[in-house]
Amino acid sequence: RRMPVRERKLTMIRPSQGQKFKHFKGGIYKVHFIAKSADTQDNIVCYESLTHGGYWARRLEEWQETVDRPEYQYIGPRFALIHETDAKTKI
Repeated sequence: RRMPVRERKLTMIRPSQGQKFKHFKGGIYKVHFIAKSADTQDNIVCYESLTHGGYWARRLEEWQETVDRPEYQYIGPRFALIHETDAKTKI
């Protein structure tokens, strides 16, 4: 059962250009910009997959939500900010 968006917890990290995030499934993504939907006026995060290639767009509200995915044994943010110090220590 999916939780309605209004019931999902949101993280307050607002992504900005150039920041890198790790998706809960493991992919690494780089934010390019936040756009406005012409139809709904929703904020849309436009980002690139550094793991799989390709460009994507997702509503900011979805980007910031906490997901509950028992099949992955995971409850937490959909996207977690990768801090530069974290990235440097893994190289």
